Amino acid sequence: MTDAEAGGTLPRAVVLIDGEHYPPVVREALAHVRERFAPVAALFLGGEEKLRDVDPERLDEVYGLPVRGAGSLDSGCFAPGGAGWVLRELLAEWRASTVVDLSDEPVLSYPRRFRLISAAIASGARYVGADFEFSPQPLQRLSTKPALAVIGTGKRVGKTAVSGYVARVLSERYSQAKGVVVVAMGRGGPAWPQVVRGGGLGVTELLAASREGAHAASDHYEDAVLAAVTTIGCRRCGGGMAGAAFDANVAEGLALAEELPASIVIVEGSGSVIPPVQAEGVICVAGAAQPTEYISGYLGTYRMLISDLVVLTMCEEPFSDDAHTRALVGEVRSISPTLEVIPTVFRPRPTAAVAGERVAYFTTALPEALDPLVRHLEREHGAEVVLASSDLARRPALEEAVRKASHDADVFLTEIKAAAIDVVAEAAEAAGKRLVFCDNEPVPVDGSDLARRVGELAARCEAEFREEERWQTTPS
Repeated sequence: MTDAEAGGTLPRAVVLIDGEHYPPVVREALAHVRERFAPVAALFLGGEEKLRDVDPERLDEVYGLPVRGAGSLDSGCFAPGGAGWVLRELLAEWRASTVVDLSDEPVLSYPRRFRLISAAIASGARYVGADFEFSPQPLQRLSTKPALAVIGTGKRVGKTAVSGYVARVLSERYSQAKGVVVVAMGRGGPAWPQVVRGGGLGVTELLAASREGAHAASDHYEDAVLAAVTTIGCRRCGGGMAGAAFDANVAEGLALAEELPASIVIVEGSGSVIPPVQAEGVICVAGAAQPTEYISGYLGTYRMLISDLVVLTMCEEPFSDDAHTRALVGEVRSISPTLEVIPTVFRPRPTAAVAGERVAYFTTALPEALDPLVRHLEREHGAEVVLASSDLARRPALEEAVRKASHDADVFLTEIKAAAIDVVAEAAEAAGKRLVFCDNEPVPVDGSDLARRVGELAARCEAEFREEERWQTTPS
């Protein structure tokens, strides 16, 4: 069907209908839909109260559109024949850019509607309802190198730690090539995208940056120091339900990434905000301590649909037991049966030796997570942990902790987050204490080889980028 046949320049639309509305009512609504959109097909979601005299085989004639029936709207929504599956098929088949929702309760409950919204925006289509609208954010494709996005289902799930791990793994993979570049976006990023060269960057440089007014614990500094790679720091403000930022300078950061030598660009999201890049691969970081609906409900469903790998973090007591972890994996698989989920825990990795040292440890981890982290530092790294503070993001409590550490500890061991530089590093220097940075390493709990899986995904990103590049340069 040509654009003219589908209504000229009006956006093509797949319309959602149900049998809880009388057909004449739906036909009249379709006439009003045609004032803004070009309906090309309808998805019948069920309900039969108002269809008692209608032949189910003649719905095309009843509604004046090609009508496809849908299966499950619930747990089987994204299985073949389910409503989400069929909606995505229709959008692709009819090359439609919009879904118009003429359905309602009881056929579309709130959870069901969010599943269909997720299906639409994961397909790049707008979802228009009676008094709401969801649109996928515009995505920018890199023209010089492939991109791998690392996104999250919320804040404090360990997304930056996983991004840093991915950067280290791929930096080793591409050590004989051009290496990697990380584009990071955060609430405390610079007003203009900032390039930070990794390798050789340490406490002195971060203190200097902090004293000049920079947020020296921002994600791009953390990645540059802990992964020893070149990073580009960006900022964002506000976050939408579908992952767009209200305001951001990431597009300018991506333009800088185009100019830098790299074999692949890792683009790191912020909280649940998704970077505006058309990535060849997507890793989603979700936390087992989050409410389940953040992962498999609302628009967590959308994030699962666009992902190639899920790293499930904090899969240990008191956040999650084995049964809860398995249930979360099952929830993800109900959305995308082939999506690989790797359950992990975080363990601290000092960037310098701390064996035999009296250590004060500063982290943003929740207080209830401290015990296994401290045990790991003592057992695996030989540290004597004399103080462990989870107050890195709570300045008044943190200032009290560093005062105590100045008397009790020889080494300050800190993550590069929150007040790590302007409070902890400054206090260490003032007290004449050695400061060591600490990473958080994602450790699979099911024996999975996370590094291998990251390498495989990067290789696929490269292959898809080359294929897209070849397709774009092939004469038609």
